[in-house]
Formats: sequence, structure tokens, C-alpha cells
Amino acid sequence: MARCGWLDSGIPTTDSASHELVQAIIYADGSANPGIELATLVLALLSIAVMLCMPLRDPSTPSRDISQPFSEATSSLRSPEDDLSLWQFMTVSWMTPLIRTGSKRQLQDEDVWQLGHEFQHRSLHDNFRQLKGTVIQRLLRANYIDLFILTFLGLVELCANYAIPVLLQKLLSSMEDPMAPRRAAIVYAALSLAVRLISCQSGVFSLWFGRRCYERSRGEMITMLYEKTLGRKIAFKQEEKKENALNGHAVSGDNGAAPELDPPSKKQPTFWQRSTQKLSTLFTKAKSPKHVKEPASMGKILNLMRNDVYEVAQRFWEFQQLITKPLSCVFSIALVVNFLGWSSLLAVLVLVFCQVINAVLARIMIHYEKKRRAATDKKLAVITQFVEAIRHLRWYGWQGKWLEQIMDARQTELNIKVITNLWNLAISFVNTLGLDLTPVVAFAAYTLIAKKPLRVDVAFPAMQLFQMMTSALRDLPNLIIVIINAWVAVDRIEDFMAEPNKQEMSTEALIGDSMAIEHGTFSWPGVDTSVLEDVNVSFPPGLSVVIGEVASGKTALLQALLGELDMHKGGLMRPQDPVAYCAQTPWLQSMSIRENILFSSPYDEWRYKDVLDACALTPDLAEFKAGDLSLIGENGIGLSGGQRARVALARAVYSRNNILLLDDPLSALDQQTAEAIVQRCLAGPLMKGRTTVLVTHRTDLVLSMATQVIKIEHGTATILDHEAAHNDSLQRIMSSKSGDEADEETREKQNAAAVPDKFIEDEHRAHGGVKAKVYWEYIKAGKIACWILLVFVLALYRLVSVAEIWFIKAWGEAYDRQPSLELQKANGTISPSGLFDSLPPPQENIRPWLIVFALLAPGESVLFVLSQGIMIVIVYVAARRMFREVMTKVANATFRYYDITPVGRLMNRMTSDIGVIDGNISQRFQGVAWLGISWISSVIVIASVTPTFLAFAIVLTILFLLIFMRFLPTSQSLRRLEMVSLTPLMSNFGALLNGLTTVRAFHAQSRFQDRVIKVVDTFQKMDHFYWSLQTWLMYRYDALSAISTFVLTLLALVTNVSPGLTAFVLVAANKFVLSTHYLCKSYGALQMEFVSVERVVELLHLDQEPEGEVSPPAWWPSFSGDIMFEKVTIKYAPHLDPALNGISFTVKGGSKTAVIGRTGSGKSTLALALLATILPESGSITIDNIDLVEVDKQLLRTRVTFLAQDPVLFPGSIRENLDPVSEHSIEACELVLRRVCDRQGWDLETKIEAGGRNLSQGQRQLVGLARAVLRRSAIIILDEATASIDRETAMQIQQVMHEEMKESTVITIAHRLEAVRNADYCIVLGKGKILEQGPAHEMLGRHSQDMTERDDE
Repeated sequence: MARCGWLDSGIPTTDSASHELVQAIIYADGSANPGIELATLVLALLSIAVMLCMPLRDPSTPSRDISQPFSEATSSLRSPEDDLSLWQFMTVSWMTPLIRTGSKRQLQDEDVWQLGHEFQHRSLHDNFRQLKGTVIQRLLRANYIDLFILTFLGLVELCANYAIPVLLQKLLSSMEDPMAPRRAAIVYAALSLAVRLISCQSGVFSLWFGRRCYERSRGEMITMLYEKTLGRKIAFKQEEKKENALNGHAVSGDNGAAPELDPPSKKQPTFWQRSTQKLSTLFTKAKSPKHVKEPASMGKILNLMRNDVYEVAQRFWEFQQLITKPLSCVFSIALVVNFLGWSSLLAVLVLVFCQVINAVLARIMIHYEKKRRAATDKKLAVITQFVEAIRHLRWYGWQGKWLEQIMDARQTELNIKVITNLWNLAISFVNTLGLDLTPVVAFAAYTLIAKKPLRVDVAFPAMQLFQMMTSALRDLPNLIIVIINAWVAVDRIEDFMAEPNKQEMSTEALIGDSMAIEHGTFSWPGVDTSVLEDVNVSFPPGLSVVIGEVASGKTALLQALLGELDMHKGGLMRPQDPVAYCAQTPWLQSMSIRENILFSSPYDEWRYKDVLDACALTPDLAEFKAGDLSLIGENGIGLSGGQRARVALARAVYSRNNILLLDDPLSALDQQTAEAIVQRCLAGPLMKGRTTVLVTHRTDLVLSMATQVIKIEHGTATILDHEAAHNDSLQRIMSSKSGDEADEETREKQNAAAVPDKFIEDEHRAHGGVKAKVYWEYIKAGKIACWILLVFVLALYRLVSVAEIWFIKAWGEAYDRQPSLELQKANGTISPSGLFDSLPPPQENIRPWLIVFALLAPGESVLFVLSQGIMIVIVYVAARRMFREVMTKVANATFRYYDITPVGRLMNRMTSDIGVIDGNISQRFQGVAWLGISWISSVIVIASVTPTFLAFAIVLTILFLLIFMRFLPTSQSLRRLEMVSLTPLMSNFGALLNGLTTVRAFHAQSRFQDRVIKVVDTFQKMDHFYWSLQTWLMYRYDALSAISTFVLTLLALVTNVSPGLTAFVLVAANKFVLSTHYLCKSYGALQMEFVSVERVVELLHLDQEPEGEVSPPAWWPSFSGDIMFEKVTIKYAPHLDPALNGISFTVKGGSKTAVIGRTGSGKSTLALALLATILPESGSITIDNIDLVEVDKQLLRTRVTFLAQDPVLFPGSIRENLDPVSEHSIEACELVLRRVCDRQGWDLETKIEAGGRNLSQGQRQLVGLARAVLRRSAIIILDEATASIDRETAMQIQQVMHEEMKESTVITIAHRLEAVRNADYCIVLGKGKILEQGPAHEMLGRHSQDMTERDDE
């Protein structure tokens, strides 16, 4: 017999070992003294108890900051894991306090312990950064101990799992053998229980050490990516060379691929040639020309952090599978040969052949997986642009165009995802078919070739082995695929880590704190063209003023001093000390005003008050409800533009840094405030002895106190003497009709007098279980008909599976059938199998049995693949529909929502949560449906055979449910906390990218690194304790399952059913136990996944902006249409003070109106009211006799042009930025570009980086002005649109705009009375009320004295 105790090679098998052990137990000598035996047993148990209660940590070490087991959970203490006994560690009972709290109420952050010492990221990061080598080498060195432990535990579990079918075979053999004592079967059952409990305990350890390895590697990579982001060069994408131009377009491949150099063949390739070429590219590495990789965008960095890091860390968690899965295949094959003989190797050959086919399919799938990742990067990049620029897009009425771009990118991603899934389905089909045919081939070889009867004690253990081999071999291709995915992810991370760091130039500290550039030539990073040529300047203590036209290189000079530019020649000398840098676009963080100013410096009350006074912030802060403790939003939302500029300036001035680089901070200030700041701040005691470099166009204010004046012209620097500088400034002032161009805030999001105590609202977290309506939303999104079809197919699949098991039972028992069926029924020797009684006895004719079996097995494969195919359809439909609806809702939400919602929070929901919907949530749903069907079918099978099993099944189900209900509330709370804690992590990355230059100038990298480490600690602790809770559940479920299987076996032995029926019922009972076990776990996991769906569904219920009922005619508004405000009162929120309070005025059609006033007076609120972004609480606003409350808002914004001080720019060409919606011809765009931006030397194909990073602030404003001129709207609102443009250029622009907009109604927002000179009408605002209004010439007459004084200056 093939299943004898020894194989032909003479190697003892597991069968012989277990048999000898059982014999020893059964026939043990009972002559020993029972008293001694009992005493020995008691002492052994006491010794074990003592060992289990021993602490795993040295009791003499301090433990003040460690939470003691079973004490109240609190965030002020570390996890009890740092001080546990062995028993607490084994049973995960240390989670009890958290479970207890979670059962009573919703968990808060303060209820969750800190991470244990070994998990905290400060030490992890410090140790990791000391390691050398590639990313993967460093990860292996940092986590090798956990990997060894995981490997050992994996081997223990493997041996335990493969002992179970051997013990089952022995159990059934003993039941079939009438000579075997009943005790033998019980001993085999007890051994099975012991093996299952060992496997259970090993699983607990494996999950804990696996999670430790996963969390540490993930944290190490996240902090590494953040550190790289802090230090990398801010590079720009190189423009493609325009070669081989054809019809005015550069010939280049898609996605920036190299252009085709060979002319296209006249003869088109055939379909067969094209197909073979495509296939051949999948198996050969294309020799693509080398090209410089683009610097990672914000979208890609977020994708690396959220997805690629996860892919790599997940492989560390599952590291033992790299060893156990191949070993599982070896064990399975060895045991199958042991049970069925060498002839069964034919079945193994079938599997090997299937894996060869899968290797080919996997290569194709990998090709598409890479394409899918690239498509996801592009989608995230477009979404990032959309979220960051949503206000501007809606002001222009462009959000529809961006939605189309996002949907196109999303559709491309989904299309590639479907193709990837289809190839994956092909792999699954080959796997499933091969694995279902394996027992057919094996049993055929056993019965036809070996000529042996397929009895119950062979068939059922063999089927169990085949299932294990099926699982092992089915997982092998998946294992290969996920390893390759991880490898792709590692490559992407390595590419990012290989990006050049900020160039560390050889700096030489001079005497004192001076700095200088000696014959330096610089270029923007990644750009070949020089931006500064042969600059030779030094900066003595005092005020150095830098002047020059737009884009002459003023900002580049400051960037060069900061070391942010590539230096090609010359030398830069400056101290290594931090530099106080104030960027042209103020960068503020989402925290209080005081925290922004202090920027982590110690609080010095007197110095702080002096700085507030010098920066003219004291009056503003006095009007805030919370003063300087008022919280502001991202990038200063909640403050006006002038206030943002002054807070950023105050941060630089408050610092103790001896060098200050100020990039045009005065441009955002009204004349009175600017004068006050120049006198109190720049000329005040706070600047004494400091080296200040100020870039400005407002030379009239600062020349008198300048130590030196540097003029930048076409990238070269010239030092002017004071007389030349004064003459240059005077000439510019006299030639400018409007005088000094200054600007105020980009937009006033709310009245400065009413900044709430907390501007950004806390992220919403649902409470309790995921509501049924959330499930229903997802089911509806995936089409109900598809779900019904899926459940039907799964039920059919389960039916065929049960029929196959029953068939095996009938086959095994058919060998004992008597020649006369009537006789055996009469004698009652065997119960009829019913369905298969018509088949001949297998010992007479085996072929019919093999044919039936061969039909049932592939039937399972077909149904399995059909269910997977339906799932692909459901995932595609649900993902596409939910994403489209969410984007539409976000794009049309109220503007208030954008004010109170950080970009990071929105990005979190649109990346992480949408990613869950795209991912395996449908598989979870399918899993729950499948387990539910398995559970019901198992109960029916058990109840039909013996009612005793049914009674036990009910008790077992209640126990499982009680444990599960204790687990669920806490797990949901932790999962929600985890999702919310992910938002600050994403916000930190986003904020860093926007303010990286400022952070590096202040040498604040370490502080920001510390902050992200703290954020990662918070995020990871939620994840850690969530999975610790999963371990708690797994241990109890696995132990209960093991005990349940043992009890069910004993019940089978007591009820004296036949071995075949016992095997059948054991299979059904085991399926019942596993179904109950995994149904609870899968439902819990589904609930956790549906937290993401819940967060996405919340977006589906955002308050929407009213569309408006009136659709105006095409000519509206006419050039002669009046704008009327009648007793208008506007509030940004019900609890805030009015931003505009009962104002009334009329702007005549075609007139030019100036709206002036100090910072916070309500000017920008008035401008935004004309776009209907905020509607009046009382009163009415009409344009050309149509009330803005009733008008179609989208049409209104496409016909009114609002030009903000800081226009938003998108990555792409000038053409795409001038006319993103392609409404105008190329000729019209070229004409406007020549008229407005002629001096910049741009053409329509000039590339612009995201946010216009490669342009100066003045150049960005020029692009914005060109947009306004191109649109030629009947109503144009200019919100200090020339603030950062030099006077000479501004004068030319005004002339162009005067000519182009002479028929339009123009409303100019300004600070100064000088703006009235070019206006027909003037409105003066103060604290939301009209202080004065009237014809411009009357205003000039009344305030001529002020104007004369201005000109004298």
C-alpha cells in the first residue's frame, strides 16, 4: 500500500510517527502509582503557571510611563506591551482596558495609549538614517530579527497545519478498523486539538511580530520620504526641444516619450504583425532612449507615501510566506504521494503545467500594472491641482473643464485596471481549473493505474491535502505578483530617493555676518538657461534694496543666496546660520497667528509686542475675538492678503537671525500701513545690526534709508549710487499716471473683525456601526442586478461543492456495497447514498465514477471564474459612479466648505478612501456573501444528518457572536481614528512642498521632521492597536474553533455513524466552524473598509451651492448694464459679524469704479459678492436688472471676469493657462500674449510649472491679466491685479487694458486714493460700511491735499 508507514526510500513518515505515539498512549503501562502521577501532573501545571506569569521585562527597570495591564487606557502612558507577562502576551488580554472603554463609548485620541518603545518613530528614524545602501537593503538590516522570528513561526504553523490531514486519516482508519479500540480515535482527536492550539498560538505571535515588522518598515519609509522631501532640490521639468515640427506642433510621443526619428513606413503593418509586435514587447526589454526623469509631483509623492510604501511594508508583514508557500507545495506533494502513491505525481504535473502558463500571463499583467500605477499618478496630479485651485476655478467658471480632465484621467486608470483585472482573472481561471482537475487526475491514477480502491480514509484526507495544495499553489502566482508589485514600488521609491538634493555649495564664513556672491552664474534647478549671469555683489549690514522689472531676476537673487539655485560658476559666501526669509507669496501654517510668528522660537513677551507693533499687526489683532491666538486655515485662510503678508514679515523679524531676505512684502499693503512698517520695522531698532535684503517696487518708501541699491536687469546685477537710484525711481514715478501700484489681499474670505476662535473645523467622525444606508449606497453604485447575479452564482458554486463532497463519500462507501442493493437495504448494512446509487460498484467499473467527478470539478472552476468576472463589473461600475458623483459634489459645494476644509483632508478622502473603493472592498463583500452561503448550507447539511450537531452549532454560533460583539465597537472607533489621523500626515506633506524654501532658510527641517514623526506616531498607533484587537479576536476564534472541532469529532464517535458519514459531517462541521469564524472576521473587516465608503458618502451629502433659476440671455450682461447694491448685508457664517453691513450704491454700465479702503474693510467681500460666491443675508445685488440670488451661477462666472492678486496657474503651456477651456483661437491667444507679455519673450508653448513655480509673482500676474484681456467680459473686477509688477510695466499694461476694456464695466479694488485718478466713480469702505462715495473728480477735489503730499514724497 502507498500509505504504509515507510516510503520506498526508507524514510519514516509522519504516519508512522503519529501511529507509534498513539500506540504508546493507548497501551501505556498502567502499573505506575496513581498518587505519584497526580503529584507530578500538579507540579508540572504549577510550573507552567509560574512561567506564564513571569514578566517579559526586567522588573527593576523604571515603568512610570508604561500603562499597567488592566488599568484605564490613556494617551499619557505607553502601551502595556512594554511590561507584560508571558500569559498576557500569549492571550492578548492586555487589550482589555481599551475594549472596555470602547464598549461604553466612542474612543477619542486621549483614550488610546502611546506606541510601545520599540514602535516609536523617533528612535526608528534615527537608527534607520544611519544605515547605508539601497532602500531595500536598509529595510532588511533594520528588521532582520523580526524576519527570522516570522520565518520560524511560519514553519511551526506549516508543520501544525499539515499534521491535521495525517491525523484525520488515522482517525478514519481507526473508525473503519473493527479491531481498533475506541480510545485510539479519541487520542487522534485530542492530538488534532493540541496541534490546532499550537497553530493558534503561533498565529498570535506571528501576527504581532509581523505587524511590528510592517509598522516599523512603513514608518521608516514615511519618515525617510519626508526627510528626502525636506532636502531635495526643487527642480523644474525641462522643456522638450521642438524638433521635427510638423504643422506647427512638436513631434513627440505620448507622455513625454522621445520623438520618433525614423519616418513612418508607407506600408502599414498587418493586424498579425501589429499583434505579434505588441506581444513581443511584453517579453523583451525595450531599448528606449535615456531620458531625464521628471521630478516627483505632489500627487506622486502622496501616492508614494500612501500606496507604494504600503506595498513594500506589506511584504515584510507577510515575509514568512516567501518560505512557507513554496514549502507548503513540497509538503502537499510529499503527503499526496504518501497517501496515493507515485502515480499521483501526474496530478502534480498538471499543476506545474498550469504554473508555466501563469508565468506568461503574469508577465503581461505586470506590464499593465506598471501602466496602471502611472495612470494613478496622473490622476492624483490632476486632483491635487483641482483641490488646491478650486476657488479660482469656480471664480472663472472653469471647474467643469477640470472635472472633464479628472474624469478622463480616472477613466484611463479604470480602463487599465479592468485590463489588469482581466489578466488576473485569466491567471485565476488557469489556477482554479488546474487545481480542480488535480484530484480528478490523482484519483484516476490511483484507481486506474495503481488499481487501488478509493476508500473513505484515503479520499477525504487526500481531498483536504488537495485543498491545502490548491491554496498553496494558487497563492504562489499571487505571491509572485505582489512581490513584483512591491519591486515596482521599491523602484519608484528609489527613483524619488535618487532625485538630487539641494546643492550644498562651498560656503566660507566671513568676518561678522556679511554675505556675498563673487562672479556667480546661477540657473533654476533642472533648467539649462542661466537666470543670473556673473553676479558680483556683497551685502553689508543694513538695508540692501533690490529693484528691477518683472522677471529680471530679483527673486532668483534671493534664491541664490539661500542656495536653492544651481551654481555653475563663481562662489557664494555667507554664514551657515539660519536666514529669516519672507517669500513673495506668504506661506503660513494651519495654526494660531502667534505660533506662525514664533515659528518654534522661545516666546519673549517684550520682543513679541515690539514685532507686532513694528509690523502694524496690533490694531488687527485687537479686533480678533481670540487675538493672536486665533486659529487660521491653510495658507492663512481667514486673513486678508495684507494680514498674511504682515504675519509672514513678523515671523522673519521676530527671529533672532542676523540675515533677513524679504521678497516684496510691501506689495500687499496699503500706503499708510506700508509707511508705518518702513518707519517702525525696516528703520526701527529691531533691524539694528542686521543684514536685510529687500526686494520691492516701492522704492519711494525705502531709498532714503538703504545702505545700497542693487538693480537687476536681464539677470545681471548693478550697484547704483544713491543719486542714480533716486533719479531712476523719480523717473518711474513721474511717468506713471497711477503712481505707486500697491495691492491688498487676494481675497477676504471673511471680515477681519470676525475671525472665529477656531477657523478650521475638526474632521467629522461617525459614531457606532456603519449605517445600513452606507452599504445600500455602495450596492446601488454597483448595480443591484449584478449583486443578485453574484449571489446566485455563489450559491450555485456552493451547491456544486457540497455535491462533490457527497460524491466522494458515496464513492468511498460504494466499495462495501453488496451485489444486491435490495439485500443490503434489507439487511441495513449501509444506508443508500441516493443520488449516485445508479452508478455501478467502483470495483467493477470505475470509469463512470471518474466521469462524474471530472464533470463536477471543472464546474466549480467555471462558476468561480464567473463570480470573479461579475465582481470586476461591480468594482468598475461602483468605482466609476461613486467617484464621478463625489467629484461633482465637491466641485459644486458652497464656498464656505472650502474655507473650513483643509486641502489635506480633501486629498485624504479622494486618495485613501477612494483607493479603498477601488481596491478589495468588493472582494470583502463577495467574501461575506460566500461565507454566509457556506454557513447556511453547512447548517442545512448538519441538520439533515443529525440533530445533535445542530444543537451544538447554535451554542457555538452564540459564543462566536458574543466575542464578536465585544470586539466590534472598539475596532470601529480605532479604524475611524486611524482614517482621521491620516489627514495631518497628508497635510504635512502638502504644506511642506508649498513652504519648503522658507523651512530650509530658517533651518527648521529638524522641527518639521519631528512634527511628522509625531504625526506618524499618532497615525500608526491607531493602526497598531486596531490590529492588536484583531489579534485578540483571532486568538479567541482560533482556540474556540479548535475546541469546537474536537467536540464535534467526539459527538461523531458517540453517535456511531459510519466512517463515510462521519467524514462528510466533519467536513461540513469544519466548514461551519470556519464559516462562522471567518464570517464574523470578514464582516468586521468589511465594516472597517466601509468606514472609507462612509467618509466618501459624506461627501455625497455636502451642501451644494444653489444653481439659480434664471438662465440669462446670451447677451447678458450688456456693456451698458448697471450694477446695483441695495442695503446689502453679508455674513460668511451665521455666527460671524457682517463683512458688509447695509451698503447701497450703483455702478453705471461701462464706467470705471474704484473701491478703496484699508485692510479688512470689506473690499474683496464686495468683489466676491459680484460672483455670487456669498449671497446677501438681506438686501439685493442686481447686474443688468437680474438678481444674483436667482441667476445661474455658472453662467454668471463665465461672463464676469475676476482677477485676483495671486492668479492660479497650472502645469502646462502658456496657451493652456491663458485659455484652459479652449474657448478662443490660437491667433487670439497669440495677440493677447504679445500685447500683455511682449517683454517676457514667451510663446504659446512656453512651459509653466504647477502653481507657476518657475515664474516670478509679477509674471504670474501678467498671465492673469492676459487671461482677463482675452475674455473681454462686460464686467471686469481687478483685485490689485498689478501689485507685484514694476511701475514701467504696469503703466504699459494699464494702457493696454484701457484700450481693450474701454467698453467694459471695470471695478478696481485698491488701498489708495490714487486709484481714483483713472476712475469715474469712487467708493470708500471701512469695516464693512460705505464711508464715502461719489464721482471720482469730486473725491480728488476733496482730498487733493493728500494727493499733493503723496507726489511730494
